[in-house]
Amino acid sequence: MTVTTLPAARDAGERLAHIAELRQRVHRMQGTATSHSLPTLPALSGLIRLKTGASYAVDRPGLAMALMAGPSGAGSWSAVVGVPDFGLEAAAGFGVDLDRTVLVPEPGDAWLEVAAALIDVLQVVVVRPPQKVTQHQAAKLSSRLRQRDALLISVGDWPHAESKVWIEESTWTGIGRGHGRLTGHRARVAVRLQTGRQRDAELWLPGVDLQTRVAEQESGQYLGQAIPGPYVVRPEARAG
Repeated sequence: MTVTTLPAARDAGERLAHIAELRQRVHRMQGTATSHSLPTLPALSGLIRLKTGASYAVDRPGLAMALMAGPSGAGSWSAVVGVPDFGLEAAAGFGVDLDRTVLVPEPGDAWLEVAAALIDVLQVVVVRPPQKVTQHQAAKLSSRLRQRDALLISVGDWPHAESKVWIEESTWTGIGRGHGRLTGHRARVAVRLQTGRQRDAELWLPGVDLQTRVAEQESGQYLGQAIPGPYVVRPEARAG
């Protein structure tokens, strides 16, 4: 299992040459994308639906991995731009196919151009913008996402995102209540749609069995009892 990392380019021409070479490789392996909906991990399917031509905002790299995992596990190529601390082992644990993942850890000031070029080649692009994204920048990439049948996941805020995903609260489990190896991450994950409606659910990201799944009810300890109807839909919040 290997991950593709684009080398640092001396200039824009060299960077484009690297991406052109990658485009040829991807087309040979994957062909042309035709679907407008993309797979989602079963644990997330009640919270969010992924579709090409859209952007999604998450508050941390772990949630980006969880969103990537559905399309990646189904064969889509992915790129991660501007996230030098992106954990490959954690991503693989979620189900991300590292053989079809491209890393650009340090795009520098050219992060937007790099993301746009990768959207031309790959179906899922994760980016962590180094500064606030302007409406113009978001519109530029949104147009390209629709043209190329791709989707974007931003680690951080993104104007007009299809959905915003964040962790409201979380706990870790492990030996001696944290004094030892951490073995499970239980989190309340919230999703706000463009309409303002909000959904949330208790998930293991992942659990002690290394699976990303809906969390069990808690009664002193986790007993493996499923929560009936774990997904909560909240009405649109209105300013008072």
